[in-house]
Amino acid sequence: MAREIYETKRKALKINLDSAIYGTFAEIGAGQEVARNFFEAGAASGTIAKTISAYDMAFSDAIYGVEESGRYVSRTRLTKMLSHEFDLLTERLHTEKYENKRFFAFADTVTTLNFTKTNDPHGWLGLRFQNEVDGPVNDIIIHVRLLDSDTRLQSKVLGILGVNLVFAAYYYINDPQVMIESLVDNLSIGSVEIDLVKVSGPAFEGVNERLLNLYLISKGFANAAIFRPDGKAAQIKDYLYKKNIIVLRTKYRQKSLPNFDLFNLAVEQFKKNTGANDKDIIVLIEVLMGNVLDEDLELTNEDLQYFADRAEELCATGNNVMVSNFRRNNHLAEFVKTFKPLNVGIATNVSNLRNIFNSANYNKENYTNELLSYISGMFSKNVKLYAYPYLNKKENTIITTKNMYVSEEAKPLYDFLIQNHYIVDIENYDEKFVKTV
Repeated sequence: MAREIYETKRKALKINLDSAIYGTFAEIGAGQEVARNFFEAGAASGTIAKTISAYDMAFSDAIYGVEESGRYVSRTRLTKMLSHEFDLLTERLHTEKYENKRFFAFADTVTTLNFTKTNDPHGWLGLRFQNEVDGPVNDIIIHVRLLDSDTRLQSKVLGILGVNLVFAAYYYINDPQVMIESLVDNLSIGSVEIDLVKVSGPAFEGVNERLLNLYLISKGFANAAIFRPDGKAAQIKDYLYKKNIIVLRTKYRQKSLPNFDLFNLAVEQFKKNTGANDKDIIVLIEVLMGNVLDEDLELTNEDLQYFADRAEELCATGNNVMVSNFRRNNHLAEFVKTFKPLNVGIATNVSNLRNIFNSANYNKENYTNELLSYISGMFSKNVKLYAYPYLNKKENTIITTKNMYVSEEAKPLYDFLIQNHYIVDIENYDEKFVKTV
């Protein structure tokens, strides 16, 4: 049965009319868009104890403390805001009047589009809340990218997101999937990307945080999610920004572990070629959420559980894991390049290159355009493909970029990429590690 999606004003009013829900709104950047929705819905006195917008940096520092990193649109700033506001709330409101309240503190710290439109509009939103009267606190934290090209539209999106977050915490807490889906209620497709969800507290005991973030990808709210070796979700931009990045792509429903013997060689070769060291390199194993042969694959809950389990299995090997919907190497490269990386290496099997540079796999009329689109999106001065060989069992031959079949019409372009080291063979491999494809 389809879920009824309440309009934003109706959500805000429903919360306002619930006498047990009471709290504070603290917003930095884009005005007080979330609080405004609750005021305009009516009966806001039933919900709002205080609103604050510490817009000036000096005031913000005086209230929440100085940010050592100098970054005010950050998760650390958000958590300081949540802690400060919730502690004030429970410290000051303890008389008989408030004995049946479930307190909350909502906070956001956001940067919208600047006047010259040269920045990256994004923000952190969070809610610290009690699920029961006098109960322990729970947190929901999300990171969003605001995609509209107009500041007023971005502010409106932020206001809707905030209402959705508060409503989800109090009305969809027992269904994590609906809780995630509802975050974009009443928002236009393409207006926002939610690329991280973090939850904590007794209300989320037993909730798989990896699954929550995979819901974002399966519903089109995000393109990828990254999990650290400890299995915890990381905010992608913070994790990858200005790093050396090398990625191993793995197949959908691949049952075995990746070929670490060849991948480790690729990592060492990447370090040698770029001068990267262990402090500024991020090694990622990517699990593809999608099937290159079926663009319209519908992922089930069983599929999502597979990806969550697969991510956990690969994290246990001591690696960072990225789950994504990038069906082609160039889509992955274009995504990673938005984080201003120092260098990017994508480790892939030569068999994948064979498919790309073989016109028989494409409609002849579109092949040239598709190949050019792939090349232009894939390569730049700091992005290279590291190709590991495979065994052609029928001919008992190891296939590398040097003896791989290439269609006649693609060969000049292929030769250019090889000669200029955009595509690099993995060197010094042991033949016993080369697998049949």
